Formats: sequence, C-alpha cells, structure tokens
Amino acid sequence: MDDGAGPGVLVSRFARLVLAPNAGPMTLGGTNSYVLRAPGAAGVVVVDPGPAVARHLAALASAGPVELVLVSHHHADHTESLAAFHAMTDAPVRAIDPALCLGGEPLAGGERIRAAGLEIEVIATPGHTADSACFSLPGDAMAAGGPTGPSDSAGLVGSGSGTGTVLTGDTILGSGTTIIADPDGALGPYLDSLERLRAVGTPGPVGVLPGHGPTLPDLAAICDAYLAHRAERLEQVRAALRTLGADASPEAVTDLVYADTHSSVRGAAEASVRAQLAYLRRESSPSE
Repeated sequence: MDDGAGPGVLVSRFARLVLAPNAGPMTLGGTNSYVLRAPGAAGVVVVDPGPAVARHLAALASAGPVELVLVSHHHADHTESLAAFHAMTDAPVRAIDPALCLGGEPLAGGERIRAAGLEIEVIATPGHTADSACFSLPGDAMAAGGPTGPSDSAGLVGSGSGTGTVLTGDTILGSGTTIIADPDGALGPYLDSLERLRAVGTPGPVGVLPGHGPTLPDLAAICDAYLAHRAERLEQVRAALRTLGADASPEAVTDLVYADTHSSVRGAAEASVRAQLAYLRRESSPSE
C-alpha cells in the first residue's frame, strides 16, 4: 500500500518494503529491503540494505534516523552496500556472521532487540546459508490486500494488535522456492528451520515479509508447502539414484530431476541437488 508517508510501500503496520533495482533470475523482482518502525517512533531499523546503488540507499536513509541495520544472510544481493550504508548512517550493522558486523555485535538466535520502538526477535534459520536469520515482529499486522492491493480504512488487516509478521530473508521467498546453497547451506538444518518457523506461525496467521517477491499472508501454510516440496524433491532424487546408481554425480542427477530448469538458474539447481545428495547419504550412514 503506497501511503505516501515514506520510501517504498507500506506492507505492514511496522514495515515498509523498498525494492532494490537488481531484478534477475536469482533475485526475482529485486531484493526486498525493509524499513521498520513502530508508529510514532523517530528512528528506524533497516533490514538488508541490498546492492550498492546510491538512489536505493538514499531512499532507505530518507525514512528517518537509522538506529540499526540487520542482515538476514551474507549473499551479496543483501549485503553489498553494508559498508557504504554504515558510512552514510553511522548505524551499527548486526548479522549472525561476525564478518558482516560493523559497530555492532553478532546476532544470536532467540535474542530480542529493542529499536525503533519495536521488539524484534532473532530466529536462527540455517539452511539456505549457514548464517541465515529471520526476524519476528510480534504484534505486527499485514497491510490489507498486500503491498499493492486494496486496503480498509485503517490500511491493515484486522484491528488492534496483529498476530505478527516474520521477515524471512531467503529462507522463504514470496514466489517459488529457495535454493540450499551447498556447501554453505545444508538441507537437514533447512528442514529444521522450516519446522521452527512453522511453530512461530502457529497459531496465526503470521504474515511473511520475504527477501524477494511479494509478501505472503500465512507463515505456517507456506512452511507446510515448502516442507512438502522438499519431500517431493527428495523422492525425485531417490528415484534418480535408483535409475543412475547410488554414486551418480550431482550433474547427472540435476539433468534428470531438473530437466526443465533454465540455464540461468542451473547452478542453483546443482547446488540444491548437492545438498539433497549429502542429506540422503548422511541419512543412509547415520554413524558418519
């Protein structure tokens, strides 16, 4: 919902989405940077400032004094601008990975951060990458109809305190499914992270503010869909191994399981296959 009150679009009571100009096969429409603030608060929290594009960073900084920058994971489409944005705003940068932190301490799962009038809970969600994190906003409420749809007079779903939202980075996307970035990412931890997020989303609905693509209304439902997709892919990989042999290469399995995948995302498909093969081989040799 474009309310004209700040950069980007209002997607929830506490969050504005500022879309970075870096659309592509791996980024969908671009990286979703978020500006977080409780109503009436002076300062803001910025999540994933994204690519080092001057006009994008200027839009983020225009929202108000930046108290804190949070990072969902280390991939460059989310972090390329960290040093420049830190220099521009002097705001501390915090991430799971200490190497990304600038003037702030590393994040820890379960930590509760108070900034911009909000309480933000850090949820460690390794899997897409080892350092992936999500950020829960209790009491938040999604904009009615999503960021581009119709809204009621308040512009929010329901009234009073909302059932919350979670910023999911690349752990959950607004369309399609994410990759497991082997060897940094791993499927076992990713499945555990989806279960953890499903628990956060129950009861709900808890809104989803993803790192790419449109917002989603129900965290638990999308976690169920992702878990079902992963189970289906694992069965396809098992079937490929029955056809090709237990020692089949990731490339050969990718040819069979992801036969229709466009060349622009072939590398991502192979990374996910490597992660699935590692998971299945560990499953068959639990003592290793």
